[in-house]
Amino acid sequence: MQAAVVHQWGGPEQLVLETVADPTPSPDHAVVELKASAVNWHDILVRRSGRGFPLPRILGIDGAGIRRDTGEEVLIYPGLNWGDNPAAPSAQFSILGDDTDGTYAELVCVPAANLFPKPRHLGWEEAAALPVGALTAYRAIVTRAGLRPGDTVLVLGAGSGVSTFSIMIAATLGATVLVTSSSTDKIERVRELGATDGVLYTDPNWPRQIIDATGGVDVVVDGVGANLDQSLSCLKPGGRVVVFGATAGTVGNIDIPSLYFGQHTILGSTLGTRDEFGRMLSLFDAHRLRPVIDSVRPLTDVRAAHERIESRAHFGKLVLSID
Repeated sequence: MQAAVVHQWGGPEQLVLETVADPTPSPDHAVVELKASAVNWHDILVRRSGRGFPLPRILGIDGAGIRRDTGEEVLIYPGLNWGDNPAAPSAQFSILGDDTDGTYAELVCVPAANLFPKPRHLGWEEAAALPVGALTAYRAIVTRAGLRPGDTVLVLGAGSGVSTFSIMIAATLGATVLVTSSSTDKIERVRELGATDGVLYTDPNWPRQIIDATGGVDVVVDGVGANLDQSLSCLKPGGRVVVFGATAGTVGNIDIPSLYFGQHTILGSTLGTRDEFGRMLSLFDAHRLRPVIDSVRPLTDVRAAHERIESRAHFGKLVLSID
């Protein structure tokens, strides 16, 4: 099969398309003939540093295709060994494409229990865009933050895959959604997803603008990380911040008295369980939701897809076609 293989950690040039052996399924596993994959920021972080994973490696977490043994059209749940506790993954938890080969390939071998029917209203590229981004958004908003109809939600960094899914899910579930962005164009575009307003985070007074517009929000969906103090400052009393990423840095300062006087809650979230994956797919199916696709490229252009994500110019998901 053809696959994009990394032999040395580093820049996008380390992604090399080559012929490798087809995977052989072990018991309780199945081989999927992939029709599409998608690129995630997690792929960028692994490609740059390796994070201790073995080489050579086929990256890629998201994937949709045809199950080779049954002919079913399937979508891949990307978590491995979550365990029995829905509150948090087990010590053995990993993600497809980390210490196992992933979906930047024509074929991938995964546990059969990780395969779900592809939503019938979605094409291959749309389906492949869902798993990581939509599941991350669903767990963060629904499970962890406990979104209620009528809540006001602030989504930081409009334009990323997870943020576009967060806007879509929160608005579908009856929330009023605002965003931050570096671009007025992106703020206008997310109105089509259900957002009502937004502010430019390039203005240092943006938290004040959110407070003035809302009186304080119930939930902040934060994939930025280092600005945790600003996220907390946007909350109304009793509000929640749910953090799923750290794109702007891994260390953030907070004012402790404002945390306890405000009765605020800080929640961490990552990916989600197999059951949450099924519930997320049901939500998308029931409301005929479609992901935002920035662009579709052939697998041969995987380097260009990585470069576009690193430029932060994208809006929505970058998808790789593997026909």
